[in-house]
Amino acid sequence: MIKKFLTTGIAVMLAAFLLAACGNTNDKENGSTENGTKKIQAIATFSIIHDIVTEVGGDYVDVHSMVPIGTDPHEYDPLPEDIKKATDADALFYNGLNLEGGEHGWFFKLVDNVQANKDHVFELMEGVEPLYLTSHDGTEKEVNPHAFLDPTVVIQMTENTRDALIQVDAENKEAYEKNAEQLLEKLHQLDEEYKSKIGEIPEENRILVTSERAYQYMTKRYGLEEGFIWEIDTEENGTPEQITSLVKFIKEKEVPVLFVETNVDARPMETVSNETGVPIAAKLFSDELGRPGDDGSTVIDFLQYNIDTIYAHLKQ
Repeated sequence: MIKKFLTTGIAVMLAAFLLAACGNTNDKENGSTENGTKKIQAIATFSIIHDIVTEVGGDYVDVHSMVPIGTDPHEYDPLPEDIKKATDADALFYNGLNLEGGEHGWFFKLVDNVQANKDHVFELMEGVEPLYLTSHDGTEKEVNPHAFLDPTVVIQMTENTRDALIQVDAENKEAYEKNAEQLLEKLHQLDEEYKSKIGEIPEENRILVTSERAYQYMTKRYGLEEGFIWEIDTEENGTPEQITSLVKFIKEKEVPVLFVETNVDARPMETVSNETGVPIAAKLFSDELGRPGDDGSTVIDFLQYNIDTIYAHLKQ
């Protein structure tokens, strides 16, 4: 997550869109609800937030997701369409916890450039206690942004989304509350399922080994020990020193299986597997949802897939 955030071209593209929009502020390309009222136009920084806002917003909100699936949400260069939609947006939703680069990252540069109403810019991690990552040599420390891998954090994100939409569109308060309650019920059930399934895993097997330390919030809440190749996501992932350290950990703990995230290069973990003889059991989701029609394509499916996969391979 310590990255150089790319913003090249935002100012130039923004100027073009602002010129095109001048004198046309009452002609937003808004969709309409069944009763003919204009839908709230919302921006989400990436797929997980897009799904939450879509679920809570229902028929009253159109949501545009900026970071495509398969693209790193930590660093992103907004496209012309993103800038146009952000200029016209009624609400902008972001993760926070440094996922989009913090107050100096790509998202807030976009917010400043389109002169968005700061009262309608919502951090969905508000109220979540941050956990921190430390580099292998101890010289760097930063917030871990991957709190959404914990179902109880997604509960907080859903409640924050509901409250934000009510703030922007109080007229449809009851609809947002009803939609949020339906999603919250599923998330509370998932929380119980995480507790139950991890509790059934033999204690000696409750070790989750992944490429990156993305699962810190989830493992802390539900009682799994962590193993990983790298902790802070830098340009030097899977160094010989990092791999040697994890190989030692795996042998000492007699780790049964390894996992690799869907959005990372599998080769460092393949090296670890070759050196330890421990197989890579499956892939897990970390930074993004699955593509439409595939596993993990909604936030509920995303969380369900992860716990089902972890349980299936660690319970043996």
